[in-house]
Amino acid sequence: MASGSKYFNSSVVPFRLVFIMWLVFSIQFYYHFDLGFLGIKPRTLEGLIGIFTAPMIHGGYMHLLSNTFPLLFLGAVLYFFYDRIGGIVFFRCYFITNVLVWLFSPREAYHIGASGLVYGLAAFLIFYGFIRQEFMSMLISIIILLIYGGLFYGIFPGDPFISWESHLAGALVGTYTAFNLAQKRKHG
Repeated sequence: MASGSKYFNSSVVPFRLVFIMWLVFSIQFYYHFDLGFLGIKPRTLEGLIGIFTAPMIHGGYMHLLSNTFPLLFLGAVLYFFYDRIGGIVFFRCYFITNVLVWLFSPREAYHIGASGLVYGLAAFLIFYGFIRQEFMSMLISIIILLIYGGLFYGIFPGDPFISWESHLAGALVGTYTAFNLAQKRKHG
């Protein structure tokens, strides 16, 4: 495969998700809709929809921007270097993270945004390389750790308007997925 098409292919999934995020935000902004009800409301029937839709809903431009660039970068790195498992990782970090928030979040607030997915991808990329102990994977881990290592302060409660529960769930899912897929690779 030519490297140009590999670059393009590695960015398709993250770009599509970011496009949808911006489209939804534009609709909210221009038509003055509040789509927060499409977030995850823990342990409620109406909150189940958020497992699918919460990462598309953002509370403002800064919220959207703070998820856009990390999602594009981390998603492209994932699919470029780990294309065979990229879909599994992305799926787990998206859906399992949201299921955990729905099941276990102590707050009854609506949880919105893609930061759980961002935390999941960052955690996966950091831990997978260290577990594999191959040069390129470890280099990727170190680079992601240097750029995004500070994210992990966000897994602790702080600002009541920020879903630390999504951050924590994403970090746990990404870490578990790294260990799980690395073990399968060793034994497979």
